Amino acid sequence: MAFYQSPMKISAFDAKFEAQKIAFAPISFQVARCLLKFGILEQIDTSAEQGCSLDDIEKKTELSQYAISVLIDMGLSMGLLWQKEDRYLLDKIGHFLVEDDMAKVNLNFVHDVCYQGMFELEASLVEGKPKGLKVFGDWNTIYPTLSELPGQVKKSWFEFDHYYSDHAFGQLLPLIFQAKPAHIVDVGGNTGKWALACTAYDSNVKVTIMDLPGQLKVALKNAEEKGVADRVSGFQCDLLKESQEFCPNGDLYWMSQFLDCFSKEQILSILTRTAQSMSANSELCILETYWDRQPFEAGAYCVNATSIYFTAMANGDSRMYHSKEMLTLISQAGLYVDEDIDEIGLGHTLLRCKRKPTQL
Repeated sequence: MAFYQSPMKISAFDAKFEAQKIAFAPISFQVARCLLKFGILEQIDTSAEQGCSLDDIEKKTELSQYAISVLIDMGLSMGLLWQKEDRYLLDKIGHFLVEDDMAKVNLNFVHDVCYQGMFELEASLVEGKPKGLKVFGDWNTIYPTLSELPGQVKKSWFEFDHYYSDHAFGQLLPLIFQAKPAHIVDVGGNTGKWALACTAYDSNVKVTIMDLPGQLKVALKNAEEKGVADRVSGFQCDLLKESQEFCPNGDLYWMSQFLDCFSKEQILSILTRTAQSMSANSELCILETYWDRQPFEAGAYCVNATSIYFTAMANGDSRMYHSKEMLTLISQAGLYVDEDIDEIGLGHTLLRCKRKPTQL
């Protein structure tokens, strides 16, 4: 990781401008979203080198010329557009807002899931609770109630979650099936996408999904619809209960984008109980995005920003971790990392773990 190791090379004048961008960031975000929502960026993109005038845009939107003009002017200041006489053309940043799937998924997640609740970030930091979650309901954490979120919020949450994990599946499946596991325990399996990917990859493997009742109901229904209900089963549990035992007899225990949902103390408890349920031949595979393992600074930025979602919206005490913190917890739980693989999918790291010999 070459970034964050030295002061930024930026003039005081430019740094002051960056500070103003931060001050107005919520406004900039909503302007960008509205330019997309009303199809203005897409229309300008389609016009290519010809560009669009305000009159052109007004004819194709439901907005007044006043509304269009205030969005366009701010779009110019944000570097989304540039102006050639009385016509507007898409600049590079605007291009990626229109064309880049990651930008779209992130933007929808921030707007639908996080934006309103972020007003409560200060209270969340002080109290250690996701105070922003109250915009959706009177809940302690977001996880047991994912299926109860408003439709668009739920859609954006799952699209965000699946976007990053799905990009890793192609690389992961051959790695996971190297040892030909007959029984995979998918810890925190959510909607069952990984379980279904495994059963499609290997016609003999059986998968047990450990999760909360609401998520299991969805996952098992999806398995039934895919015709693999005989190979996908559920293990209902609340992993935050110290007395909760893990599903036994797993050849491979799988945790994908899962441990970041918990505090360090909770992670240690979960890993310790996992180790206790593992045999000498079992392995635990942990897939996470660590901010210090990102190949590009943009990845570290997105990962660190996601930590703030956990603070204000999810549970108030988890985050996207530095890899050294996770490696320490793995060791404390009586496990060791047998293989460490970076740059899987969109900045994921796979840690293949086994029980320490002294723990057998």
